[in-house]
Amino acid sequence: MFKPFRTLQSALFAVAGLGLATLATADNLVEGQHYEKLPEPVETSAGEDQVEVTEVFWYGCPHCYNLQSSVTDWYETLDEDVKVVHMPATMGGDWNTHAAMFYAAEELGIREEAHADFFHAIHEEGERLNDTDSIARFFSQYDVSEEEARQALDAFGVKAQVNKANSRMRAMRLMGVPALVVDGRYLVTPSSAGSLENMPQIADALVERVRQERTD
Repeated sequence: MFKPFRTLQSALFAVAGLGLATLATADNLVEGQHYEKLPEPVETSAGEDQVEVTEVFWYGCPHCYNLQSSVTDWYETLDEDVKVVHMPATMGGDWNTHAAMFYAAEELGIREEAHADFFHAIHEEGERLNDTDSIARFFSQYDVSEEEARQALDAFGVKAQVNKANSRMRAMRLMGVPALVVDGRYLVTPSSAGSLENMPQIADALVERVRQERTD
């Protein structure tokens, strides 16, 4: 079912030192060892023929920042039936401010361009981006006026998205980040995967498991 290029990419994940004894596949994953199954499935936005992968993150989290390289490379290998959803975590304070920043960037059409830059600014340049003024100034480098940025950050739709992310995070019973949730049912964390680098490989095998479940 995999394309040749995708198969090569999966092999490269193993060779890159992911630390698994064998290449993770849909058949050899063990619940409680490589992943956790959520007590109740969480509703997804994927179509009937799609598998949703939700990446839950916080821009201020160093582990989320360190995961970006491997998870972004993995996203580029995914087939068209996989829908990737980025969901900022909401635990109050700066977490919620950064969640609003994410959805405001989405509202303004700059999220894809700015996503990696948010991480870089916080972890490499020491910016906190934890108030309206600093975020508005940051947005201005994407041909967005500070006034437009302020309006987006305070928009009802953005606040509604933050509230929705909070509800989904509670439904997933997440206590930390980063996390990958496959098909609204399977949870992969650094702890369950054994390392940050292992997370994409475990999630990839879970995507294939969902495909198999749907054809059985």
